Amino acid sequence: MNGSRGCFFNTVLFLICVFLPVVSHIIETVMIWEDEHSPMGKLVWLLIVWLIPIVGSLLYLLIGQRPPSGNYIRFAQPSRQA
Repeated sequence: MNGSRGCFFNTVLFLICVFLPVVSHIIETVMIWEDEHSPMGKLVWLLIVWLIPIVGSLLYLLIGQRPPSGNYIRFAQPSRQA
């Protein structure tokens, strides 16, 4: 009985410690590639995120993202009437 419970907790521990950080890094890598940084800026952010796991991700999410430039629909702004 204890063996099956240990297997369950090992699986949960694996998901928390290995799977979720890898998936979040992959998602953040896609976010960096789609952001409007220069090629060197993208490379620097990718290195920061992948080499400094938790701190790099937080830095990018807090200060690294750029607002999109262009004619995007932004919420809570009045529409322009011609």
